[in-house]
Amino acid sequence: MVLATWAAGVAGAVAVVVQWRVVGAGFVWLGAGVTMLLGFPAALGDHSVWPWVGCSLVAACFVASRRWALVVGLMWAAAACFIVAAWSGGSFAAPLTGAILLGGVTGEMMLGHWYLVDPRLPRRALRALDLGGGAGAVLEFCVLAFSGAIPWVAADGLLGVAFVVLSATTAALMAAVWFALGEKGYAGVMAATGLSYLAVLTAIGAAVAGRILLG
Repeated sequence: MVLATWAAGVAGAVAVVVQWRVVGAGFVWLGAGVTMLLGFPAALGDHSVWPWVGCSLVAACFVASRRWALVVGLMWAAAACFIVAAWSGGSFAAPLTGAILLGGVTGEMMLGHWYLVDPRLPRRALRALDLGGGAGAVLEFCVLAFSGAIPWVAADGLLGVAFVVLSATTAALMAAVWFALGEKGYAGVMAATGLSYLAVLTAIGAAVAGRILLG
């Protein structure tokens, strides 16, 4: 479930970045490769056809990497397939907020590394992904909390505390990324990318802990 949610988020982030026309075909290959690394194990652990369809759509992006409109459409369609795969039969809210969170922080980290390839990229793209990841962290916490992750039973106390701490830490790291991007020179982008690494780890932990508590 988490892998499918993560794959949906990365596919959506790649679609957004490509739609901005600030990257080349290399970033499409990178984004499609990361999405496949997440989506393929999700498909192996799922009994439906949706993650396999998502992987097939992402694979087509390797061939159509220079056809921007087609890549955007394929990635959004793949994201939708992975969202359906992550859906457990309840509300779509949790898969959507999880995809926004994980897609925002992972997309920001990936695009931050792409500045090594093209330092002329506009920082507004990183800021937009950072804002999405930060908003996703807040929405994810609220959705999971109101769905039953809080309050938790006594036996889940440690896991519950971890969920709260990891969620708060993710939001704080996204705020730190925003301020780091305000620093002039490439050092600001490097700092923001390093902070986004940590945010990816805490975001995964928060997503997993929250869904275990719901289960």
